[in-house]
Amino acid sequence: MTTARKHTALPKAQTLIEALPWLTRHHGKTVVIKFGGNAMIDEELKAAFAQDVVFLRHAGLKPVVVHGGGPQISAQLDKQGLVSEFKAGLRVTTPEAMDVVRMVLAGQVQRELVGLLNQHGPLAVGMTGEDAHTITATQHRPTIDGESVDIGRVGEITAIDTGAIQALLDDGRIPVVSSIARSADDHHVYNVNADTAAAALAAALNAETLMVLTDVEGLYEDWPNSDDVISRLTASELEKLLPELSSGMVPKMQGCLHAVRNGVETARVIDGRVQHSILLEIFTDEGIGTMVVPDAPIAVHTASEQSELGES
Repeated sequence: MTTARKHTALPKAQTLIEALPWLTRHHGKTVVIKFGGNAMIDEELKAAFAQDVVFLRHAGLKPVVVHGGGPQISAQLDKQGLVSEFKAGLRVTTPEAMDVVRMVLAGQVQRELVGLLNQHGPLAVGMTGEDAHTITATQHRPTIDGESVDIGRVGEITAIDTGAIQALLDDGRIPVVSSIARSADDHHVYNVNADTAAAALAAALNAETLMVLTDVEGLYEDWPNSDDVISRLTASELEKLLPELSSGMVPKMQGCLHAVRNGVETARVIDGRVQHSILLEIFTDEGIGTMVVPDAPIAVHTASEQSELGES
């Protein structure tokens, strides 16, 4: 009897089979991905990101991409001789700067991302928070040294309408959302933090997962003394850590906290500098980055259980 020939492609089959439990678990689930950092600037990382998102879609998940565009906005403002000024970690956005923000997000970053995704089929549809009242905002006035400060067209989300995104998902499309919103009060357009927008959309869509791409490996346990990454923490544990975090991580981790406190099963901050980090995070045991989970529910015992436990 002849022995079966050893096929060089067998390891590929093994890899696919290892992904099976995750494929089963995530099938049909919505995942919101915040695209940002180096993954947004580096050509190879951009291409890998697009492949990952299309892979999720073909694997039976429903990806939604939310993006900002800080570096691209700063570059365009420089070109136009407009100064980039930040207060309380937020970009001071004059009406002139808002025109640039809108043009860059909806006309440049979003278009490029839609183009990369659509190299793989007629999948991606670009939209902004203005479309179909997807995101409604009001002016955000941060408090600095006890004073409420006007930083221009920076928005705070007041409402989410998921109708248009849900219709696209039901049609098998991949929505790509620019984080700008219109106000119901003054009808101006506002720049909304993309981490915050992604978290609000994840909660409103009842997403299974929120994934935030960043330029670090995750949340560090004792930075800068150690580069050990916290792989998993609960909402309450994260809440305690928030005051100690660097300003750039705060909106990301606040977004994760908001998501898991509002029905999202897991929120993850992952390293966007690693090619295919999204697939590694969703389809393998070797999760990379930091995962935030809801607090464990407090067990409520019936009267008979309490008497058995000697509690009554």
